[in-house]
Amino acid sequence: MKQRYSVFLRPWGVFYYEDHQTGKQATLKTRDKDEAFRLVAAKNENEDAPAFSLHLARVYWKAGDPTGATRTWQHVMDEIPKLKTGETQHRWLTAIKDTAFDSIRNLVVLETQAEHFLKVLEAGSVCTNIYLRRIHNFALDMNWLPWPVLPKKRWPAIKFKEKRGITLVEHQAIVARELNPERRAFYKLAWHLGAAQSDLAFLEAENVDWDNHVISYARKKTGSVAIMRLDEDVAEILRDLPGNGPLFPYLRSVRAGDRATEFKQRCVGLKIKGVTLHSYRYAWAERAKTAGYPERFAMEHLGQNSKAVHRAYSRKAKVELPSLGEYERKRTQGISARVETPVMAAAV
Repeated sequence: MKQRYSVFLRPWGVFYYEDHQTGKQATLKTRDKDEAFRLVAAKNENEDAPAFSLHLARVYWKAGDPTGATRTWQHVMDEIPKLKTGETQHRWLTAIKDTAFDSIRNLVVLETQAEHFLKVLEAGSVCTNIYLRRIHNFALDMNWLPWPVLPKKRWPAIKFKEKRGITLVEHQAIVARELNPERRAFYKLAWHLGAAQSDLAFLEAENVDWDNHVISYARKKTGSVAIMRLDEDVAEILRDLPGNGPLFPYLRSVRAGDRATEFKQRCVGLKIKGVTLHSYRYAWAERAKTAGYPERFAMEHLGQNSKAVHRAYSRKAKVELPSLGEYERKRTQGISARVETPVMAAAV
């Protein structure tokens, strides 16, 4: 039987191979004759018995990594949280408990087939899809996998449920019904600041710069700094909160899930559906877009990596655009006002 691939030597001393079916020629990147023939023999062997070649590749891989013969996906999942800290570590510890992963927990990594992952994805949710991708990529980066279990194009698309911001009417109803002063102030600040619930719960009086009317903090999730200008509505809320130390002593002491559950209970009582505490963040971004607030300012306010801003400014919120002529007139009037003010002050 004629072999599909053959070896030949180029004049400059490098060995090439030729595919007799397609006529394609490509370099073997070697000047060693024995190595060149071994490489082409492997290609021909793979052509004749691909399943055996795959098995042989696993044997070689296990020989180079002795623990590879017993390393399971549970081992991979256990290693990832060790490299994380804070909230990120907590999210990972929660994610790997997903029951959809049960079918592969004790499966040896090197023996994993595409159908194993497809079974997990079928049984899981959007979060399963996200974290399985990360677990898979971690194994590849650590050289615990010789090749991807699923090619990038074969992963099911990640489709999140539609999210919306809480409306002013809904917010007012929740605040009106809330009897606990600390929680009521928490919801009010969430509306005005659009901060993530954990960032808001861990705010301290020291984050507030009364002299410059600014509140700033480092986001727990990303570490990016969020800077917010205080208006009178926010200042009024802050004046009723502690002047030093934590602004929300109780709410910072409970888990994020407990704060979310308490908020959901309020919504259920008021028959409000489709919102969570994070909806305050979406609401702020949508209000900013509708008001014509520049995106770069919104990014500074919510933190540079805010998905809420990307979402609202890309498609969510509706905004009424002025004509170019109207925009130019307003800009000219604004410049004139700034120029005239110092002159009048000097005359006085």
